[in-house]
Amino acid sequence: MGVVSYNFEVSSPISPARLFKALVLETDKLFPKAVPHAIKSVELQGNGGPGSIVKINFAQGLPYQYVKHAVEAQDRDNLSYSYSLIEGGPLGDKLEKISYENKFETGADGGSVCKSLM
Repeated sequence: MGVVSYNFEVSSPISPARLFKALVLETDKLFPKAVPHAIKSVELQGNGGPGSIVKINFAQGLPYQYVKHAVEAQDRDNLSYSYSLIEGGPLGDKLEKISYENKFETGADGGSVCKSLM
């Protein structure tokens, strides 16, 4: 078994709290509306917090049919969110899981920076 890690940052003009709410707390409502050409639906098993499973079903014609995420941690006060891709998508038969740690912080321009570690 091997481990590979990758860090990246993405900036947005949207405030960290608002971005966290949209991308973490309201994923099941936002994604199908925001990108209907790519995401057909989002199914949530649980309350969205740790232990929940999020299944994202992709639109027909994309390389993958779906992905399943297991929510590991969610800190609304510190705007952080951790989950693992456990099924579907790029996992194939070679990878067990892909883990993600995300933190939403205030950017220099008043917007936000999402720092992600895979």
